[in-house]
Amino acid sequence: MPFLQPDRRNVGNNFGMNAYGTGPVTIEGAREGTASLLAKVLGITAAGFLVTAVGVATAPAWSTLPGLLVVFALIFGINYARRANPSLALGLFFLLAYAMGWEIGPLIHRYMQAIGPAVVFNAAATTGLGMAVMGSVAYLFNINYRRITGIAMGALLLLIIAGIASMFFHFIQPSTYSFLTLGIFSLLTVGDFARIRAGGDGIPASMLALSIYLDGINIFLAVLQLMGGRRRD
Repeated sequence: MPFLQPDRRNVGNNFGMNAYGTGPVTIEGAREGTASLLAKVLGITAAGFLVTAVGVATAPAWSTLPGLLVVFALIFGINYARRANPSLALGLFFLLAYAMGWEIGPLIHRYMQAIGPAVVFNAAATTGLGMAVMGSVAYLFNINYRRITGIAMGALLLLIIAGIASMFFHFIQPSTYSFLTLGIFSLLTVGDFARIRAGGDGIPASMLALSIYLDGINIFLAVLQLMGGRRRD
């Protein structure tokens, strides 16, 4: 099931820029252009994925549920701390990244044991390449990120409801669910990069990084399931 997403509501632009302006914005107290904001967000996100890899490597077989509970708690904690203490929010983000490794670690270990490590590395490489392409699309074209994010979040809510119902009625095949997850989080990724292109709406870089990080994790898991299912067949 897709992971809970941080608050993506529009928080407004404090400098009166147009929806797709590229002028300087305030991010965590510093005046930055969108290029430096993108570099900062990507740096935090990349570091988060590395921390997650450490979490996966150290995850015991029983860590999925504890990791899930910690991840959910930290998402709310980061949303709360992002304004009052951006440094704390950044620290909580890295703690979340490690907890995410514990949550998904047992699943990844099972794929590696049943199919082999190549499927995990291929899924990670595909995810990275796909997100690079989606980021490029968001920067090459003027995209209304509020609209595309709103559509994707509505679709995500419906997918979560359908996933819960499918636990009892089994009307969605796992591969179909993975394809839908992949499509929805691809839209969210484009929307998140388009938001950064537009200046970030004054949202702290740690929160922008959290959104893209969670997009990437969900895309990776969907791709992994699709690739793993193909290999099993």
